[in-house]
Amino acid sequence: MLSTVTILHSAFQMDVAERAAWLRKEIERHNVLYYVEDAPQISDSEWDALFRELVEIEEAHPELKTPDSPTQRVGATPVSRFPSYRHGTPMLSLDNAFGEDELTAFDERVKRFLNREEDIDYEVELKFDGLSMSLTYVDGLLTAAATRGDGVTGEEVTPNAKTVRGIPLRIQQDLLGRIEVRGEVLMLKSVFNELNQTRLERGEQAFVNPRNAAAGGMRQLDSRLTAERKLSFFAYGVGLLDNPPTSVSDQYGLMLWVKGLGFPVRQETQVCRGREDLLARIHQIQELRPTLPFGIDGVVIKVNSLELQRELGFTARGPRWAIAYKFPAEQAFTVLNGIENQVGRTGVVTPVAELEPVFVGGVTVSRATLHNYQEVVRKDVRVGDTVIVQRAGDVIPEVVGPVLEKRPRASQTPVAPTQCPVCGTDLVQEAGMVALRCPNTTGCDAQIQSKLEHFTSRTAMDIEGLGEKQIARFVELGWLNDLPGIFALKDREADMVELDRMGAQSVSNLLAAIEASKARPLDRFLFSLGIRYVGERTARDLARAFGTLDLFRHADYDRLLQVPDIGPRTASEIEEWLENPGNQALIDALLAAGVSPVEAERPSGDLFAGQTIVFTGKLERFTREDAEALVARQGGTAAGSVSKSTALVVAGPGAGSKLVKAEQLGVKVISEDEFLAMLPEGTLS
Repeated sequence: MLSTVTILHSAFQMDVAERAAWLRKEIERHNVLYYVEDAPQISDSEWDALFRELVEIEEAHPELKTPDSPTQRVGATPVSRFPSYRHGTPMLSLDNAFGEDELTAFDERVKRFLNREEDIDYEVELKFDGLSMSLTYVDGLLTAAATRGDGVTGEEVTPNAKTVRGIPLRIQQDLLGRIEVRGEVLMLKSVFNELNQTRLERGEQAFVNPRNAAAGGMRQLDSRLTAERKLSFFAYGVGLLDNPPTSVSDQYGLMLWVKGLGFPVRQETQVCRGREDLLARIHQIQELRPTLPFGIDGVVIKVNSLELQRELGFTARGPRWAIAYKFPAEQAFTVLNGIENQVGRTGVVTPVAELEPVFVGGVTVSRATLHNYQEVVRKDVRVGDTVIVQRAGDVIPEVVGPVLEKRPRASQTPVAPTQCPVCGTDLVQEAGMVALRCPNTTGCDAQIQSKLEHFTSRTAMDIEGLGEKQIARFVELGWLNDLPGIFALKDREADMVELDRMGAQSVSNLLAAIEASKARPLDRFLFSLGIRYVGERTARDLARAFGTLDLFRHADYDRLLQVPDIGPRTASEIEEWLENPGNQALIDALLAAGVSPVEAERPSGDLFAGQTIVFTGKLERFTREDAEALVARQGGTAAGSVSKSTALVVAGPGAGSKLVKAEQLGVKVISEDEFLAMLPEGTLS
């Protein structure tokens, strides 16, 4: 007979097991809502709470871990190499079409092979600029993930694939047997830009484009590093399938069925009838391309009928029933006239290409980053070269490489500088870093200039009238050499009035703006200090967590780690900054100059608790800053871009791409008046 203690213990174990099972199911349900349906029902913090609870249960009860647990997405023990994997059905290549004539030829070939004159129905889908992936499921459970390789055999990267949240660990329906789901792993533009910014701040080499970053992420031997890349996945087809659905007769219906299994499928997929409809849809997607959150390099066109696909069959290279229509590359050719060594706020020296102006990616580019001198050598770029220029991630202009056939005979490989181009200090290269850095943080005019520009910028202390040119002027005159010096400019009032293009009124306005900046909110003050890895969002998190400047400046590593969204690297960097006596002296000097950051306002309500709100267009009743403050007072977060996690978009006149993206994602959009009507009575008084 069982003892009372044994019975109670068994009952407790059963409750824990049931809770773990419920958590696994609930977390994956919300993953589907977020990544597949674009319709999140809970905030990121609520999802994190569910995940943490599951981690705690599985750590206390390892026997409750399952292969499809969401906790398996954080990464596993590194491997020494990737094993080869033979695909159940080959991942064949597609022929390419580069213009309307070649698309017409494809349509005519299809009709001729089928002996048909009437228009064909085609499915048109995005051609993702990422890494092809084949996912194998057996009885619903993910058992293998492999790269395309040579089309027959790829590399198995299952631990890495499990870190991609858009990839289901178990499909959503009971499906016996084996299925291969084909799709693309890619990196969103926003993730790419954030990742590159972090790498450059750390003195590391920036990634050339999101595709390279995604491909490199999937080939990490340590899957924990893959998890840090925050990759995405979209399905586009099916390979081997033991039990095909009897109700599906076309490609479009097949992808709806795949979406029903829990895989992300883009809503831009559409069926077109005949060549004219195809061309119209292609032009629509070309116009849509800049607004997409990821890169595409064309569209894929497939005969929609599965029966006609079988009739058309395959060539040795690929299917007769599909073709890739490639868009023109967003690159251009121009001449590299020179290389300027630019010194940034943290002392990092970046080689910048001076280019013959060229129109690329919708803008005229005359300067482009070369990242660092290791990258210059790797690309073998020289002054006088004709070079290929692109806008990396559609944002940052960069030099891809030279056109060697056009290289001048007398060209020479650029030599990395050994001294700071501004102050002449010997440059240093920290262990494990590729960047050259000027260590003269207090005497290098370039660093002083950059720090001053950052401190006075609109999103920091917002000192209107003290921009790049004015700062450079005051630095050259010796009136400014550090941040506290800004608040001593009032002693130079008479001198400033005598300067060209200043005048009494301009000087008065500038001094008034400097005085007003002394009472900026704490988060903007923290951002203005230029602490590495502390952007606007992190500064807001720090201000909310500590409330006062005094509490923040005495924070230690463990306390910093308790702040939401701050990881070990950022916590370590902030602690190191705070432990530097010079930085503490800087804060003291600013306080002595009269700077008095306004303590972070605690939420007075919970109307927007856990929600992210985006404002776009012109606001007519209050400023953007006031609107974002209202959201914060009601427990929410104001963001600068629209994503799946956005709860609400407030759109005013002139709303542009953010409004378009909100409509694409199905995010609720309201007017400024509707937003005001939501606020509790007395909020604006």
